[in-house]
Amino acid sequence: MLDVITIGDGMVTMDPKTSGPLRFVNEFERKVGGAELNFAVGSARLGLRTKWISRLGNDEFGRHILHFMRGEGIDVSEVAMVDSFPTSVNFKEVMEGGQGRTFYYREKSPMSTLYAADIKPEMFAKARVLHITGVFPSIAEKNIDIIRRAIAIAKDEGLLVSLDPNIRLKMWRLERARDVLLSFLPDIDILMTGLDEAEMLFGVRDNHDVEKAVKSHGIETFAVKKGANGAYAIHSGEKVEAEAIPVNQVVDTVGAGDGFDAAFIYGILQGWKLERVVDFATLVGSMVVGVRGDNEGLPHLEDALIKMGEKTGIER
Repeated sequence: MLDVITIGDGMVTMDPKTSGPLRFVNEFERKVGGAELNFAVGSARLGLRTKWISRLGNDEFGRHILHFMRGEGIDVSEVAMVDSFPTSVNFKEVMEGGQGRTFYYREKSPMSTLYAADIKPEMFAKARVLHITGVFPSIAEKNIDIIRRAIAIAKDEGLLVSLDPNIRLKMWRLERARDVLLSFLPDIDILMTGLDEAEMLFGVRDNHDVEKAVKSHGIETFAVKKGANGAYAIHSGEKVEAEAIPVNQVVDTVGAGDGFDAAFIYGILQGWKLERVVDFATLVGSMVVGVRGDNEGLPHLEDALIKMGEKTGIER
């Protein structure tokens, strides 16, 4: 039995040891990252049975990522190690307030060896959710076909399909991103989007207008992530707006949205009331930004419940 499946790139992430423009950074720390990878890690730490479909270079970086994911308890049976295709790398630039940029080096990516025909119905057997993002289809045109096939199989197998648009304008033009992502929406059951991405997709920012636009595509469960301004969501006729969780210091915002997604899906699968789902997802996102790294701040379920005050933690 599986709870969630996701498809996407895995990269070695070089995190700067000092903040500021990348050209002045001399030392880096090797970590791992990727939007779908982060979502898989966040899901597994919350206790969801998680499968990650990917390709890695048959090199030391690829082995490092594979061992890391296996160590998180993630099903990596559909991760293949590919000869002569180096594992992708990215370098992060982090400024004092936690914001930054990412510079990608993913030419001849091992993911270029994955095709739509490789996606088989048996991969989705007895799973509950397929989670996709806008990152993987932005990397190469053929990846759009991979996602379309995955969605079609997931729907045939009775899975819910969730989408985080995660629009990266470094990867594709806005017009192309909008066309592709909007074409996915008729088959999407759960949409989780940032406010800026909602505006890119639908041309609106107001809560009511976003709700109207999303529902016009037949989506009844969605969340809009507004960063420091909290989040709001709609599910099964309920509507909830939550304030942001105060954070002592924001050191790295990468991965916060992926953590929110994992926590939101977790709450929905548990059958929680929407208010608790949104509070939980907002809390998990806030825990991520206080830790440097793409996924180091993604909490285990017990830690999140302690933070929510639903469980007692013993420190000594």
